[in-house]
Amino acid sequence: MTTTVVLTSVGMIAVFGALIGSFLNVVVFRVPAGRSIVAPPSACGSCGEQIRPYDNIPVISWLVLRGRCRACRSSISLRYPLVEAATAVAFGVVAWWFWAGPEAPAGRGAGALAAGVVQVVAYLYLAAISIALALIDLDTHRLPNAIVLPGYAVGALLLGAAGLLAGDPGALLRAAIGGAALFLLYLALALAYPGGMGFGDVKLAGVLGLFLGFLGWDALVVGAFAAFVLGGLFAVALLVLRRARRGTGIPFGPWMLAGAWLGILAGPAVARAYLALLGLA
Repeated sequence: MTTTVVLTSVGMIAVFGALIGSFLNVVVFRVPAGRSIVAPPSACGSCGEQIRPYDNIPVISWLVLRGRCRACRSSISLRYPLVEAATAVAFGVVAWWFWAGPEAPAGRGAGALAAGVVQVVAYLYLAAISIALALIDLDTHRLPNAIVLPGYAVGALLLGAAGLLAGDPGALLRAAIGGAALFLLYLALALAYPGGMGFGDVKLAGVLGLFLGFLGWDALVVGAFAAFVLGGLFAVALLVLRRARRGTGIPFGPWMLAGAWLGILAGPAVARAYLALLGLA
């Protein structure tokens, strides 16, 4: 694809990401409560007034309304536009990375193009559930099955199609190994330290292993271990700042997701830097 087409596509996907971010705000609020994400329509949490379509434009409506409900003037959390903007940025980065960046399709034929499109859709899906799961885990210390478990089917379907279209069966094997390996690693940790690792983390690990393994061994290894490094540094920082004590429960899901995205976007670079540090590169 030409540069103009790529940039236009990335921009459109970023705008679409903002719309998805608006939907994710609903998911983050309703899924942990066991409520439907499609009905009833969104409404003000203070007065119950249904939100009008023109007041539901991502980021822009919040700015126009100055962060307040049109009907009762109660404050609307800044988190809503931040989630919308963050999702737009995440979608734009993913689209660029897999269409013009290091993970862009290697071939120029129709098969390579189709594989690239499917791969982008797969990782856009992962970006969306990553944002939702991170926020839910921070809020409730839970990783709902309703979001995690479909990741296995969606990941297998989309990554399988991308691998077949690209003529790369090795990627499918790596994805299967990655999913199984991370699931078993986290399962072992959960059984060994029941209070330190939840089974939501175990189920999420398998999904992340699937997406990491598809991209390569470097992405898988870096993505797996980065979660523990980032989570450990955060825990130490909280202890030093006296914001937590030994035994304080800290949601690990956000660090698993952050580590996975580090592996996706910088796995090979981090692996090369580490080997160079050891004098092995």
